[in-house]
Amino acid sequence: MTNPNITPSTEADSAYVRQQLIAYNAANVSEALKNRYEELHFHIRNEAGQIVAGVLSTLCWNWVELDILWVDAKERHKGYGTQLLQEIERLAQEKGCDFIMLNTFSYQAPEFYQKHGYELMTLIENAPTGHQHYYFKKDLITPEGVETSR
Repeated sequence: MTNPNITPSTEADSAYVRQQLIAYNAANVSEALKNRYEELHFHIRNEAGQIVAGVLSTLCWNWVELDILWVDAKERHKGYGTQLLQEIERLAQEKGCDFIMLNTFSYQAPEFYQKHGYELMTLIENAPTGHQHYYFKKDLITPEGVETSR
């Protein structure tokens, strides 16, 4: 039996639900981490000024979540992905983060992340159909060589 009170949400309804969870989370996180949220987005342009690679990521509490790392198919194997990944790692360390996490698909770049020291946390088969969905994590080490801790 369906609950007649379940209805599709408007943008305002969704924003309210999101804000309620954010408030709940904030009540359960240390004061030092409570307001740590920052978008870290970067891109690389070619000589013609076109964006040929980019990364979208978010610093949240004590980690960075890498959401998107993209390199134009014609510009691959020039080191752009590595440069962007290293920049995110540098910033995460600079900001005292403990780790970076990300997800990727079998038809994207799981080997690329493994090559850069990311460890497979879990793998979901058949997501999307016929492929695998990988979740990776990389613990960060400060420039002094000591793992960060909070």
